[in-house]
Amino acid sequence: MTEFFAVHPTNPQPRAMSQAAALIADGGVLAIPTDSGYALVAHLDDKQAADELRRYRGLNSRHHLTLLCRDLSEIGQFAKVDNQQYRLLKHATPGPWTFILAASREVPKRVSHPSRKTIGIRVPNHPVTGALLELVGAPVLATTLILPGQDAPLVDPEDVREAFGKQLAGIIDAGRCPWQPTTIVDLSGSAPEILRLGAGDPASIGL
Repeated sequence: MTEFFAVHPTNPQPRAMSQAAALIADGGVLAIPTDSGYALVAHLDDKQAADELRRYRGLNSRHHLTLLCRDLSEIGQFAKVDNQQYRLLKHATPGPWTFILAASREVPKRVSHPSRKTIGIRVPNHPVTGALLELVGAPVLATTLILPGQDAPLVDPEDVREAFGKQLAGIIDAGRCPWQPTTIVDLSGSAPEILRLGAGDPASIGL
């Protein structure tokens, strides 16, 4: 049975957030609001939950999943970051960016790209997401909540409830999310490569 948590979008109720974090710790998949639409999230170390993320989205193992991190220091634990990349990440986070980086040994092989050994990393700028990550105490595995065959993500919690209300462990309802896709920057090669232009302006971080 799916649990629903209605929370304030900028000051989420601690009790509801603690209950949602406990569901993730128990291996549940949740739908949560972010600064770029709703996302499906799960505990990084739970294989079954990672498989469910891909199944809900209709994704294969070559699709980059993303780690939602609390801060820059957490990125350094789960991705290999050199000094130049660190400076760029420090300037860009938190914000509307997803960075493709070489995964560290802390990232389970089953969730990194099977041939490139890379992982998507981002630090969302959303109070509810941030509160949840603090309670989980670690990055969560995530993918934007886009229904199979669709191009845009779900941004209204009522649409999330209609689509997944009986399948997920929980849904955090913080109201309608803005839909501004993140700018995706691949930092795993010899030079940064912009894979998708979204809300983040590359010029603002020197790209």
